[in-house]
Amino acid sequence: KMTVKAVKMPCTAPNVYTKVPDGGWGWTIAFAFFFVEALTYGIIKSFGVFFNDLMESFDETNSRISWIISICVFVQTFTAPLSTVLSNRFGHRFVVMAGGVLISTGMVTASFARTVVDMYVTIGVISGLGYCLSFLPTVTILSQYFDKRRSLVTAVASTGECFAVFSFAPAITALKEQIGWRYSLLSVGVLQLSIVICGSLLRPIIIKEQEEVKAQPPEEPTETKYMLENEQTRTSIESIDSGVEITTSPSNVPGNTKAEPKSEEPKEHVQILVENNNSTLPEPKTKLLDFSVMRDYSFICYAFFGLFATLGFFAPSLYIIPLSLSLGIGKDHSAYILSAMAIAEVFGRISAGWVLNKKPIRKIYIELICVVLLSVALFAFPFASEFWGLMTCSIFFGFMLGTVAGTHIPLLAEDDVVGIAKMSSAAGVYVFIQSLAGLAGPPLAGVLVDTTQNYSSAFYSCAAGMVLGAVFLSLVRPCKAGLCHRQQQYAEESAAEVVPDLPDDFIEMDIGKAENSGKGCDSV
Repeated sequence: KMTVKAVKMPCTAPNVYTKVPDGGWGWTIAFAFFFVEALTYGIIKSFGVFFNDLMESFDETNSRISWIISICVFVQTFTAPLSTVLSNRFGHRFVVMAGGVLISTGMVTASFARTVVDMYVTIGVISGLGYCLSFLPTVTILSQYFDKRRSLVTAVASTGECFAVFSFAPAITALKEQIGWRYSLLSVGVLQLSIVICGSLLRPIIIKEQEEVKAQPPEEPTETKYMLENEQTRTSIESIDSGVEITTSPSNVPGNTKAEPKSEEPKEHVQILVENNNSTLPEPKTKLLDFSVMRDYSFICYAFFGLFATLGFFAPSLYIIPLSLSLGIGKDHSAYILSAMAIAEVFGRISAGWVLNKKPIRKIYIELICVVLLSVALFAFPFASEFWGLMTCSIFFGFMLGTVAGTHIPLLAEDDVVGIAKMSSAAGVYVFIQSLAGLAGPPLAGVLVDTTQNYSSAFYSCAAGMVLGAVFLSLVRPCKAGLCHRQQQYAEESAAEVVPDLPDDFIEMDIGKAENSGKGCDSV
């Protein structure tokens, strides 16, 4: 029976387990992921506190300043395959540490920017690439340390983003009043350098299953006779692999045709030889980016779900305050609505992790229910006409957003999508596809608002995208079930073609041909 046992090695060496530990050093990884979330997505969502200062300093419009974050998010998601390749080549620890350096470098350099174009390069490109290299490898290796608790641990650890919005926004605002926006941005960049410390905690994990190989019992004389008698199988592959030497000399093959090893060496000797033979075999080369996931129909449907669902992730946080102001709600009350949405998102993430942690449960269906309810929340916003109506919609949306945002990437590790073995490559391709919606979504909503002069149109467009996402998500499980059925049917057909139809008395005839050669020849 396999046991969870970590091999004691130096701090920089990988953790070796006989099966997924569901804890152990994984708790340290979860702790690191909490702060990586806070220092990546938490900072991105809190960057709005600099908008007015940047518009005044650079004398630019709100639209041109907003492109800083748009470029940053696009680079972060577009370079996801690069993050996967580098992680598979150099390891998750090195990539995350390098990402932390890039994020800090971009932010610190941006504090000395003289034009908005400088911001596009420093924060948009340099920090955006760092965000990708820091976030994706961390969530990937966290999923490898957990199995049964994966959904719950990932959901709880991802709340670092929500807590960061609470703390960073007011803290940065207060700091700006004391030292100005440039030094405040410089301080944020220095703080983000702590991602390097989080990355150093990401020890890789290796799962090595211990297999017990049992020696073939000598109580099977017919099979042994056949191996010894058949001229083409005198050196049996089975006997070579098991480490048992069987010879065909007359001294070793008595009249009863039972073959025995030369010395009495039981199972222990066989197991040692197997381990030694396996250790000499070359290990299969790891693919830097496995594009075979693109041939998986279930993954394709899941990727389209992510593409359209991303359209609905950004609208409320961008347009809830303008929508509330257009309804005559004060700025202070509008800020309360946004804060309530963030608080509800925390509870949504934790609740989703708790529900998905239950066994047995089909997680893909729970995700589908959450996406449908998220679509309902988006459709409800335009019907709110006063403060409490918007507050109710925001809380409902925030809760449902937390259930989806905290689980849609970890669900790639489930067998209904691609499985844990291909999660690293699948996550890179999945986030890359999301980048298309992340880049096109805000301009699309802006065009609709400018055309209709109504903020409700932005919510309608995002709700329509979420509905399309729900349609593709509902197809994931049927596509996976159909693919598995076809593979099983193909395997059965192949086996039927390979295995020849042998007569029932084939072995008996071959064994007894010395005694009954005439009868055997007639039968053949």
